[in-house]
Amino acid sequence: MAQPHPRPSLSPEEYLAIDRQAEIRSEYLDGEMFAMAGGSRAHNLIVTNLVRELSLHLKKRPCEVYSGDQRVRVPEIDYTYPDVVVACGEPRFEDEHLDTLLNPVLIVEVLSPTTEAYDRGKKFQLSQEIESLAEYILVAQDRPRVERFLRQDGNQWLLTTTTGLESAVSLSSIQCTLALAEVYDKVEIG
Repeated sequence: MAQPHPRPSLSPEEYLAIDRQAEIRSEYLDGEMFAMAGGSRAHNLIVTNLVRELSLHLKKRPCEVYSGDQRVRVPEIDYTYPDVVVACGEPRFEDEHLDTLLNPVLIVEVLSPTTEAYDRGKKFQLSQEIESLAEYILVAQDRPRVERFLRQDGNQWLLTTTTGLESAVSLSSIQCTLALAEVYDKVEIG
């Protein structure tokens, strides 16, 4: 009986060499690369709205807002591309390429049917290993709903859910409030 062949495992260095030359971004998880799919219209509008609103709130503060092209390093082994990332203070990068952020304080993921389980599960679990991370946000694209996970003492995470276009979500890691009406501006929700 033939033995199954183990999948070849890429080292982080091999992954970075490939990803830096690729036209399509890929995340790196447990030695494997996973190509990132393009987002829907709603997904893209929500990401654009989030980047705009966060950038306006943080304009005169020592924080930087990055869109989905900013790679983030999860300690030791993995690399992800969150939809939106905020770093405050001096951003730290893995190397001289300045393309892999080490110290995000806020990560936002816009949920889609194909990524929701991963964003809620493994990706959130891995992100909890980032010492600087204070908040992890999940944004639905089919209805006005934002789930906010706030790091507590002892690496516990407190969930707060905000729903409805008349509501606002408070982001304590960056001391700002986002109106859901702005997050979902021009997004057709059912």
